[in-house]
Amino acid sequence: MLKIVFMGTPDFAVPTLESLLAWPGGTVVAVLTAPDRPAGRGRQLQASAVKVAAEAHGLPVLQPTNLKSPEFQAELRALGADLQVVVAFRMLPEAVWNMPRLGSINIHASLLPQYRGAAPINWALMHGDTETGVTSFFLRHEIDTGDLIFQDRVAIAPEDDFGSLYDKLKVVGAALARRSVEAIAAGTAPSIPQAQPDDLRPAPKLTKETGRLDFTRTAEALVNQVRGLAPFPGAYTTLEDGRTLKIFKARAVPADASLPPYFAVTPGARTSDGRTYVRIQTDPENGGGLLELLEVQLEGKKRMSIEELLRGQKLT
Repeated sequence: MLKIVFMGTPDFAVPTLESLLAWPGGTVVAVLTAPDRPAGRGRQLQASAVKVAAEAHGLPVLQPTNLKSPEFQAELRALGADLQVVVAFRMLPEAVWNMPRLGSINIHASLLPQYRGAAPINWALMHGDTETGVTSFFLRHEIDTGDLIFQDRVAIAPEDDFGSLYDKLKVVGAALARRSVEAIAAGTAPSIPQAQPDDLRPAPKLTKETGRLDFTRTAEALVNQVRGLAPFPGAYTTLEDGRTLKIFKARAVPADASLPPYFAVTPGARTSDGRTYVRIQTDPENGGGLLELLEVQLEGKKRMSIEELLRGQKLT
């Protein structure tokens, strides 16, 4: 029976842990996850989703702060794992990923080699892709570059945002991890070097600036940016009074959609009937079009439809 150490932190990793626990061909001997973090208004320590799931199953939980620590590595080695399975954890030093006799595998939420990095789901949506997937691969030195095991493709629906696609991929990823571990145990797992195409798209960590809407871009591009960041961390713009307006759902409408004759066709200009819609002009020299806001959150307020916001707030 294969002895497995599982490594992960967010709820994205929980279905994979559950899948491995249900596999009769192996046993999860321990779980590694991030240390508890302060959260909420009271800043009380909060356990990761993976820790909560692991403790519910009575599994030993390790929460190292330093993966290079000799004491931690000795503790990990003492577990005698045959394989380590990693899902949304952190970058591992070679002494850790190379420790088990069968190595370590990672489940990544993209079709590698595309979207290597910390935020593959977000960037696939922001680029307007219509397909993504999950990949299992053996860990190597450079991040997300190891030999491929399996890939499963997932269609991106026009209505998908980060939240809905995240939920789809964590389920598909769990099934892929189970299939990959079964193949490794049977000695039939492929190990395919990744291709190196010229059009690689990275998936770097999101920053605050990633969410800022630039109205010199096309309305379609801004819709994809909104989708890729909803519901968290959220795309946004800044109003004239300095308040932040987060945008969680939007659509592109043609430039000739009921524009008043006095409307300034300049990027960022807004038009509204004061009751049912707010539309923002994009650059007419870059394809034009209007970004119509559908679900928003004004600083200090809750998330709401644009109609609800306009009942108490004038945005024109």
